Amino acid sequence: MKKFLTQGRLAALIVFAVLLIDQVIKIWIKTHMYLHENIHVTDWFYIYFTENNGMAFGMEVLPKLFLTLFRIVAVVLITWYLHKITTQKEKLKIGYVVCLAFILAGAIGNIIDCVCYGEIFSESTHYQIASWVPVGQGYADWLHGRVVDMFYFPIIDTHWPEWMPFWGGERFIFFSPIFNFADAAISCGIISLLIFYSSYLSNGTHPKDSKEIKQ
Repeated sequence: MKKFLTQGRLAALIVFAVLLIDQVIKIWIKTHMYLHENIHVTDWFYIYFTENNGMAFGMEVLPKLFLTLFRIVAVVLITWYLHKITTQKEKLKIGYVVCLAFILAGAIGNIIDCVCYGEIFSESTHYQIASWVPVGQGYADWLHGRVVDMFYFPIIDTHWPEWMPFWGGERFIFFSPIFNFADAAISCGIISLLIFYSSYLSNGTHPKDSKEIKQ
């Protein structure tokens, strides 16, 4: 008898859950907060609304359109690979599949912002909260929307000693990047892959499951 929760279904469930949480948070932030407004949760955790054109954690390295298209290609490739490894007869370790599902979900989450948000939301400013608008009347064209970020963890907020070369007296904050739930999913997936499956990846092999999991 086939198991109901196969590796493929588990991966799909993870992707759906991460996307749902990510988009609910982003849409609430977008439609309830001014740009750069913040909510003080604790001294080391803020909900801080900002937007960026770039990669995870607000980095801006590549041109906007190129980055969006690159993300789409990456999502297609990861989806194809996940489908391949979850439908083949020889099963891989479930943790490996979970890591890939988190990475895929996070990438899709940020793609939704880039592709759609510019068309369906008005501009977020310091004086105006964004609202839903008819498609085509938003603040940007398709593929040019901005990614919504909101999690800010200034766990350490201090200044370098005055005697320190180059940075003496300057402010030091850890962790300063502002990120979203999709970024966290991508980071957790990648870090877990490196910690638990780097030996397999470096050898060009796959972490096979010790048990046979029937689909």
